[in-house]
Amino acid sequence: MYQYIKGALKEVTPLYIIVETGGIGYIVHVPNPFRFESMTGSELTIFTELIVREDSHTLYGFKDMPEKELFQSLLKVTGIGPKSAMAILATSTPDGVISAIENENYAFMQKFPGVGKKTASQIILDLKGRLTQSGDPPQAVTESGNYEHFISEALLALEALGYSKRELTRIEKHLETVEINSVDEAVKAGLKFLVQ
Repeated sequence: MYQYIKGALKEVTPLYIIVETGGIGYIVHVPNPFRFESMTGSELTIFTELIVREDSHTLYGFKDMPEKELFQSLLKVTGIGPKSAMAILATSTPDGVISAIENENYAFMQKFPGVGKKTASQIILDLKGRLTQSGDPPQAVTESGNYEHFISEALLALEALGYSKRELTRIEKHLETVEINSVDEAVKAGLKFLVQ
């Protein structure tokens, strides 16, 4: 229904961002909200997908079309819903996820909430050879701030993606050993520890 929304980024939370356009603030669920944190107050274009359920209308957002297209592809796999697809997309770039699928990295796919052995196999079976990599290098976001804040906000974001308190407690000490300059970097580092 909506291809994209162009407006001002008003707020970033562990679960979603709020984009205001035409006097309306849209709640947009994104794979990793903190990748947008440095853009708060700025205008941005976010590609969207509206998922309508009997009890909800949820707007999902993506930084570019390749990310949106990968989300749409993941939803076609039996056993994958929006929450699982968002958790997978939060790990890295679309190219990184596609590479894991193309290389039949079952262990990588099984580390996500709601993705077991059967679902991981289904993702690879359904999507291998059907996805296109962009070849774009991953984009890094840097910002200054409080180190402990980065880690605590990242843990909230990972919990929102469906990881358990036990899993997050396990990786918290690992996060304290790596150099982190933003919440986005902390989320990415945490996801790497979780999928190892």
